[in-house]
Amino acid sequence: MKKIQLRVDSRNRICLTKVSKQLPSLFSAHEEDGKIILEPMVKIPAKEAWIFKPENRKILEEVKKGLSQKGTIKRGSFKKYVK
Repeated sequence: MKKIQLRVDSRNRICLTKVSKQLPSLFSAHEEDGKIILEPMVKIPAKEAWIFKPENRKILEEVKKGLSQKGTIKRGSFKKYVK
């Protein structure tokens, strides 16, 4: 891990572009032992957030399993449906 020094500007801001050029736009911040910890976060649309609730854990596992499975069904030719 490379360490760099960051300075606070005149408006008490720290520019993080020296750390990474591709930073997420949302962070969770907390202080721990005198250190400020930034954790990247993502936004989930409300209509999709239900699947991540603890009571829906089984459904989420089934969706993950389905997404990881390789499609192996042979559907044959669809030429007879083309006009």
